[in-house]
Amino acid sequence: MGRADEEDKAALSPGGDDAADLSPDDSPWSDSAWSEDDDDEEASLSFEDSGEGSGSDADSDGLEEEDDAAAEESDSSEDEVAPRNTVGDVPLKWYKDEEHIGYDISGRKIKKRDREGKIDSFLSSKDNDDDWLKIWDDYNAEEVKITKEEAKIISRMMKGKTPHANVDPYPDYVDWFEYADKGHPLSNAPEPKRRFVPSKWEQKKVVKLVRAIRKGWIKFDKPKDEPNYYLLWGDDTDTADNKRQGLSYIPAPKPNLPGHEESYNPSVEYIPTQEEIDNYQLMYEEDRPKFIPRRFESLRSVPAYEKALREGFDRCLDLYLCPRTRKKRINIDPELLKPKLPSKKDLRPYPRTCYLEFKGHGGPVTSLSVEATGQWIASGSSDGTIRVWEVETGRCLKVFNVGADVHHISWNPSPERPILAAIVGRDLLLLNAEVGDEETQVRTKQLLHVEEPTPEDDGDKKPAVRWVKNDKFDGITLIHHRAASTVEWHSKGDYFTTVVPTGESRAVLLHQLSKKHSHHPFRKLPGLPVAAVFHPTQKMFFVATKKFVQVYDLQKAEVVKKLESGLREISSISIHPGGDNVIVGSKDGKLCWFDTDLSTRPYKMLKNHSKDITSVTFHRRYPLFASSSEDCTAHVFHGMVYADLNQNPLIVPLEILRGHLSSDRRGVLDCKFHPRQPWLFTAGADSMIRLYCD
Repeated sequence: MGRADEEDKAALSPGGDDAADLSPDDSPWSDSAWSEDDDDEEASLSFEDSGEGSGSDADSDGLEEEDDAAAEESDSSEDEVAPRNTVGDVPLKWYKDEEHIGYDISGRKIKKRDREGKIDSFLSSKDNDDDWLKIWDDYNAEEVKITKEEAKIISRMMKGKTPHANVDPYPDYVDWFEYADKGHPLSNAPEPKRRFVPSKWEQKKVVKLVRAIRKGWIKFDKPKDEPNYYLLWGDDTDTADNKRQGLSYIPAPKPNLPGHEESYNPSVEYIPTQEEIDNYQLMYEEDRPKFIPRRFESLRSVPAYEKALREGFDRCLDLYLCPRTRKKRINIDPELLKPKLPSKKDLRPYPRTCYLEFKGHGGPVTSLSVEATGQWIASGSSDGTIRVWEVETGRCLKVFNVGADVHHISWNPSPERPILAAIVGRDLLLLNAEVGDEETQVRTKQLLHVEEPTPEDDGDKKPAVRWVKNDKFDGITLIHHRAASTVEWHSKGDYFTTVVPTGESRAVLLHQLSKKHSHHPFRKLPGLPVAAVFHPTQKMFFVATKKFVQVYDLQKAEVVKKLESGLREISSISIHPGGDNVIVGSKDGKLCWFDTDLSTRPYKMLKNHSKDITSVTFHRRYPLFASSSEDCTAHVFHGMVYADLNQNPLIVPLEILRGHLSSDRRGVLDCKFHPRQPWLFTAGADSMIRLYCD
């Protein structure tokens, strides 16, 4: 038996026979020799020999083969299992007094696991022979069992050796050049004598120069004595050259010196998060930061600054054209001028995450409407169907195949009248949603009964709208002279309005369901109408054209106010439940808030979408309003209107809801709030309806 085998046997612990688990290159283990003491006893790492068997030449050969196989294994980071904890670079001591330790990949808290006591741990270690292979992972709060191959690697690394035994740390040097019989590497010619003897001509030239300097023929200018001190933050206002120009001299403003943010490898606190970058898009362009710090590994990987030429030109242009005058500086902290907005946690509840998806339409969902009790919703699509859904389960109750594109849909706000008004093709369709008890169904069928039209005596005047019975759905079809675009109900559920986007006097029509009567009271409009809505409580009527919003008094039949939006083209309008505030969405991505008691011009203008705004809506109970756009997003805002007229409304952006996919360059086509809960329904061009909850 060799000397190495004897040393291995002598190094094993008294009760251990697991010599075959160690490679011959490993040094012996003892009961307490291999331990790593730490301040925290729970984090200590200890290994004890508790194996069986004895070492032999055959076993050592087998171990060498195992080491070779382990060395050939890939040590790529892609093969490693991702940690369960996603806490990041946060120190673990921050979670010392908390009940959890970090968060998993879904954002849920990871609860701390109860560790067994030292007495129980000691007893279990005596009963389990493999307990010496277990260590506690503080990062993921779990107990990890390492393999014996990993124990070998750790043993070698703690001794300062390479992880694998078959790696040669001192390989033989490979000489890539051959010098044998090559002679001199560059040239074998002898060095010329002129390289060792000083030049005579240079010596004569130096002598002439020295003689000329001694006789004064060559004179040197004496260096001027400059002061060794200067003002670090001073400017050129007090210099002698500038004082000659008079007291009116004003130096050009100097640009700010670059700081830590302009570094190619700034600290972590200077790098904005993705949430902060998204908030920059909601800011005005003049308030948006000009430079966003980024981190690069080296200076070579820093790309060229794309705005360098433009900023240099603007700087020169400002210095050349901008007149400078003396102004008294007011020392005001800019942070004090910013409005103090409340925290988002204090403004809850508001929709934040997608809770439910309604699937079933075969085309883009163009419009949706929520029933007054919030139990059902109705949706219209370009696939020619109208569907009624149950909100809590997402189950489709009814499907009405109308056979044409559904442009707009609106549910009667009265709970006793489950009637749907939908713009199908060119005309308006009133149909029974078939929800509710039997008495409600009987009243609804009686209300939707219409008699056959009788020929009028005066045949020259044609009615604005013809009420025709629809036998297919037991409803009513309102035939317009031209294609209608939108329909909206009055809060009491008897009156409703339709908009025909033409320049004629019959562009905005009012209808009464109980009397089956229609009329057009608005003779002149300042432009093509886009939408029309009723006032929630008063006898007022709002008509939105492409540029303006006109407010009519229905009782006096006159224009009360004319709101100037200043937008390119208005696309949607919504009235606050109080009736004194109006929001308007436009096709250039801007949203205007009007306070009708304050002014006819917008109180606030928000540029929050990059594409056309398709719909805006207020919540009936909560201080919330939302907007949807073709950029596949819906923005939720906090809009608090105070009873005190001296206090302006508070507008705070809350959340950006994403999830819809773009189809034919179209995104979210409509959005509506739940009448009782802080929930938001969105309809997208991807034939999906999403429900967002808190």
